[in-house]
Amino acid sequence: MGPLDEILVALRSEFSDLAEIGEATRIAVRILLAGLLGALLGANRERHGKAAGLRTHMLVAMGSAAFVIAPLFAGMEIADQSRVIQGVIAGIGFLGAGTIIKHSRDEEVVGLTTAASVWMTSAIGVACGLGRDATAIILALLAWVVLHLVEALSRWAAASRRS
Repeated sequence: MGPLDEILVALRSEFSDLAEIGEATRIAVRILLAGLLGALLGANRERHGKAAGLRTHMLVAMGSAAFVIAPLFAGMEIADQSRVIQGVIAGIGFLGAGTIIKHSRDEEVVGLTTAASVWMTSAIGVACGLGRDATAIILALLAWVVLHLVEALSRWAAASRRS
């Protein structure tokens, strides 16, 4: 056996966790769907010039999906998978907290909507990772409605209060 053959054997062994193409396809679809749905929410934040925009939301969704997929496909017990999800939620809480800023002069707090959208994006990623695609799509669509339509209603209400 030559060096190239040894390398190929080592590579096959290293990637043996994806023994069948169907499993690899399921993983890829779940992570890609998470990224696309994260982009749906991130585009809104990007349009508003927020630091946590398109890329952040995509990465949060894909990362959340990946954290769920790894133990799921590794055959971990449900209790262990639950702890992984709890860890993702806690970690996203810290990330979201970093988007919230309080301006002490006028007591204004900004970034709450971005923090909430990052949190929701993580939930969408977890749903994708668990293979709950319809749930993830419904969550993303409802969040999109809140970010877009409710924003328009808020502007309309503010304008009517001024007049």
